[in-house]
Amino acid sequence: MNVIFFLFIAIAFFILVYSAVRYIRDPKHQLEKAHNKQQLYLYDHQQDARKNFLITYKGVMFEGEKYIGTTDDGFEVVRISLDPKRIENIEGLHFEDFQFIEAEITVVYPHATIQWRSPVKQLMNKKKKNQVEASH
Repeated sequence: MNVIFFLFIAIAFFILVYSAVRYIRDPKHQLEKAHNKQQLYLYDHQQDARKNFLITYKGVMFEGEKYIGTTDDGFEVVRISLDPKRIENIEGLHFEDFQFIEAEITVVYPHATIQWRSPVKQLMNKKKKNQVEASH
């Protein structure tokens, strides 16, 4: 009887530890943790181009929609449309922050052009236009 009880406790402990480790390593949990700590984290299913990805940076969550197209090597993600999940949270972010996000996404999707949706789109277009005018 004691052996069965000990075996039951050992199995329950193993299940508890396994569940805890799985929860801590879960990408969605890591995304939430990074979001709360205002860190950068990209949550993506790279193998599935139909699934949108989430990226968090400085406490702001963005959603990226992937579009497949052709490249010289085959079919790749060629365009990404990005927008903040909650527009009111982007206050305090600057042009350089959005450039940083673009650079991080380009590491994963080097063939993709990144298009921002409003209101970030207006800021990016305005800043890029000013940079072009300043270089002339």
